[in-house]
Amino acid sequence: MKFSEMPYKRPDFEACKTELRSKIEAFKNAENAEEQIRCIDEINVLHNHIETQAELSNIRHSINNKDEFYEKENDYWDEYGPLYENESQALAKTILASPFLEELKKKYPEQYFSILEMDIKSFDQCVIEDMQEENKLASKYNRIRATAQIDFDGKTYTLPKLAVFLEDPDRSVRKRAAKAICDFYGSHEQEIDEIYDKLVKVRDKIAKKLGFKNFVELGYVRMKRSDYNASDVAGYRRQILDIVTPMAQELVEEQRKRLGYETIYDYDLDYKFASGTPKPQGSPEWIVEKGRKMYSELSPETDEFFTMMADNELLDLVSKDGKEGGGYTTFITDYKSPFIFSNFNGTSGDIEVLTHEAGHAFQVYCSRNITLPECIWPTYESCEIHSMSMEFFTYPWMKNFFGKDTDKFYYDHLAGTVRFLPYGVLVDHFQHEVYEHPEMTPAERKATWRMLEKMYMPWKKYDDEDLYERGGWWFKQLHIFNSPFYYIDYTLAQVCAQQFFGKMNKDFKEAWKDYLHLCQLGGTQSFLGLVKEAKLKNPFEEGTVAATMGVVKEKLAEFAKGDIL
Repeated sequence: MKFSEMPYKRPDFEACKTELRSKIEAFKNAENAEEQIRCIDEINVLHNHIETQAELSNIRHSINNKDEFYEKENDYWDEYGPLYENESQALAKTILASPFLEELKKKYPEQYFSILEMDIKSFDQCVIEDMQEENKLASKYNRIRATAQIDFDGKTYTLPKLAVFLEDPDRSVRKRAAKAICDFYGSHEQEIDEIYDKLVKVRDKIAKKLGFKNFVELGYVRMKRSDYNASDVAGYRRQILDIVTPMAQELVEEQRKRLGYETIYDYDLDYKFASGTPKPQGSPEWIVEKGRKMYSELSPETDEFFTMMADNELLDLVSKDGKEGGGYTTFITDYKSPFIFSNFNGTSGDIEVLTHEAGHAFQVYCSRNITLPECIWPTYESCEIHSMSMEFFTYPWMKNFFGKDTDKFYYDHLAGTVRFLPYGVLVDHFQHEVYEHPEMTPAERKATWRMLEKMYMPWKKYDDEDLYERGGWWFKQLHIFNSPFYYIDYTLAQVCAQQFFGKMNKDFKEAWKDYLHLCQLGGTQSFLGLVKEAKLKNPFEEGTVAATMGVVKEKLAEFAKGDIL
């Protein structure tokens, strides 16, 4: 079914609650495991229908924050989402208390029961009002970004459209564009500080009501992290700091010399080559058609997948007024349809986001027939392996998008994966500091960010951007507001994807076989279980980052040959 034809109807919460409780009662009264399995199947049908309506509302609201109907529906889900979650909790508790639990465990994967246990730990009726408040605060931040109208050189731009000027060859244009973006956030500084301060405090309150020491502990449970902890992550961050930060600093220094600047500022970082930045050589429609060809040639599975997406309006790619920033992939359960949302703006990022989000969408398409909603998607750090690896698996087709600038794109993209890692762990480290010290003032949070920024990204220098110099750059990072602790995931996955990159350069078919297997597993295993299934090395183990970066460094040197720089 085409996306525009998918009907949306707000569920009647009381009716849903009555039906769900009736089915849970039937589960309790079942005389054997087979009856309970049938009950779970019936409950999942209802769960999927509710989830479908929530996703349709979310997608249409994020496409146009100015749509009054979906603005009201978004408010509904902010308020009622935690109430639906409360009903799901009752099911999780009932399943784990089943007298036939051992037989159920023979039917369903171990990860399913692990997820149920973490769902129970992360929720209770006593935090419903707090969760509603958390949702509303995050939505308030999203609206500030999505409705931004910024005057620049006589025209008005959204944030994604204004960001295009950060790649302009004219340094003065880049500087003024960066300042305009900084000034926009600066003009909302008090409001954003208040939103985040309330978010930190309400999340800390939720954690303590649920019996956790602080929100760090609850955040890990919410993220379904069952096989690693904050100590593992801290050790991994040290690997990035010791090995990748110096490598990234070398890349930035090479860029400074290449551009001929005495000092490289933040507004120069997206301008990589004086000879011109690689850009897709056609319109968004042209990109989609090239995407069709690429995925038709990559594999039969990707051909079927992308044709279905393109033919059914499941791609909303172009930036426009009222549209939220960023990009995401979601899954419309009743129709077994992934949906890709992005903000094309004419830069190489358009191709990167298309392949990245297509990696997410392809994974969920491969696992769409898994009957347990909890196991269709894996946990977030595993999800990002699919997306970031797809960016590499599509390298052989980049010439169709970039022509003579293809080698330059390869270098830029691969160097970007290195430079991203220190930023990714910075975001994670910052959040640990914030939630371990919820009493911090807004000024202290900014000072903490700037201190960590200088540690992980010592090349980051600002010029006439007061908010950033005081440590306010993180205002731009929506994950910090919307999805706390969802960021180290990107870096863990990047190290895994870089391993796939190394494997595909030795044997593309064998690497693709491992990748396809990973996608088909969905979320039936934990992160480290999936890493093992994909024949990858554990990123937390000492030496993994160093070995991975060694391969990347070799390929960067290869791509840098000739006159592409």
